[in-house]
Amino acid sequence: MAIDAVIFDWGGTLTPWHAIDLDRQWQVFAQVYAADHPDGGTELARRMRQAERDSWARLQESGASARLTELFEAAGVQTDHPGHDAARVAYEEFWEPHTYLDPDVPEVFAGLRDRGIRIGVLSNTIWSREYHRGLFARDGILHFIDGDVYSSEIPYVKPHPEAFGAALRAVGSPDPTACVYVGDRVYEDVHGAQRVGMRAVHVPHSDLPPDQQVPVEVTPDGTAHRLLDVLTLVDGWR
Repeated sequence: MAIDAVIFDWGGTLTPWHAIDLDRQWQVFAQVYAADHPDGGTELARRMRQAERDSWARLQESGASARLTELFEAAGVQTDHPGHDAARVAYEEFWEPHTYLDPDVPEVFAGLRDRGIRIGVLSNTIWSREYHRGLFARDGILHFIDGDVYSSEIPYVKPHPEAFGAALRAVGSPDPTACVYVGDRVYEDVHGAQRVGMRAVHVPHSDLPPDQQVPVEVTPDGTAHRLLDVLTLVDGWR
């Protein structure tokens, strides 16, 4: 079986899994945005966290995607507010330690390129394409990526077939049976990829919060205990 492309999830796959205080991210933003408010941004942080929870609920119910700007709107954040830009910087600084690549990524990407296999990214995210590509450029691997899709720029999230279809088109590989998807989530990544005919490799290290878990009975086509295992799996299938 020929393998034309390997497409990767981002968070928890290309980046190592980190347990993150999701309330704290919005507290950091709100404390800067609403610095002059009597409550120091406490109520704004609560509204932002609720908007995020609502977006996760929509994801599980209908597969609809979400964007950071929509969360801002739902919480009453105004992008022309005097504190917005500084708050956005504080928010991104909070996340920055969690955005760095797994150390195996450059070797895996170079190995796939040496084998003539295209490389893609498909991520469920509220962040923009520009933000993600900036992270890849920072870490020196943007030039390896042949096609990338972020749910913030399409109507659906994984495991919706349209999300995987967009990723296949992005890497120029219309045949899902010749493509592999690598991800850390059983429902979104393994189930979603297999449902459209792709092989699915599970990276089994993420400790997902209960509200992000969806029970599903699937068996991955392979397991990568470290990302370098992807090369071994691909070589076996080729």
